[in-house]
Amino acid sequence: MTSQEIFAQIKKKASFLCVGLDPDPQRIPKHLLKEKDPVLTFNKIIIDHTIDHAVAYKPNLAFYEAMGPAGLETLAKTLEYLPEEVFTIADAKRGDIGNTSRLYAKAFFEQMNFDAITVAPYMGEDSVGPFLAFDGKWVILLALTSNQGSQDFQLIENKEGKPLYASVLEKSKTWGTTENMMYVVGATRGESIAEVRKLVPEHFLLVPGVGAQGGSLEEVAKYGMNNQCGLLVNSSRGILYASAEKDFGEAAKKEALALQTDMAQLLDSYCK
Repeated sequence: MTSQEIFAQIKKKASFLCVGLDPDPQRIPKHLLKEKDPVLTFNKIIIDHTIDHAVAYKPNLAFYEAMGPAGLETLAKTLEYLPEEVFTIADAKRGDIGNTSRLYAKAFFEQMNFDAITVAPYMGEDSVGPFLAFDGKWVILLALTSNQGSQDFQLIENKEGKPLYASVLEKSKTWGTTENMMYVVGATRGESIAEVRKLVPEHFLLVPGVGAQGGSLEEVAKYGMNNQCGLLVNSSRGILYASAEKDFGEAAKKEALALQTDMAQLLDSYCK
């Protein structure tokens, strides 16, 4: 999927919403537990109720791997259920060297047919390059995350006063292009998104942290939007667990619609 195709979906739905499909069996509505595959049923209902408002879906691999082989089968069936036009992201945070990265890439891009995968940059270019060798696929590189521990390394400054995340952005943008590399930037960083935009003005950013983590959608758009939108804003818990009752699908739809409505206004304001 090209950036233009992603932008076409953004314009069509007036939305840059990504729904994180992170189903916790302990939190899904209890009435689903009688189903043969409760998580798959949960995912399908979430998709059915959010598909009009979302342009991307992002399953986090941990939630499926924790269920063993059956969880990976659920993931495969979830991907089959998603319409072709939506952008699919494997939130796997892989990052290794040589054949290991190449085989990770084959697993996610050929066997599972994801459009994109999140990758950790710590081991450098030879750990990222194998993922970039697949035409039409995307690497989403961790750059500036929203978790508390991100300050342990990402904000460390070199002798020129440049934080590590800025060095990651500057170096990595020479590995890929605006057509195969995006960056993870946490919504709770606020004005730091503006600094990211100076370094990677044309790349798409995947922005988690809006909703349950307290990030501001308005600030993300103000500092991060470019003329092709350039943003995929993820919401997981705020949509998935809007209700624990039988109306969870409708509750998820209500939350997704609220975000999409705000996104439509922001697109009209910042992305002419």
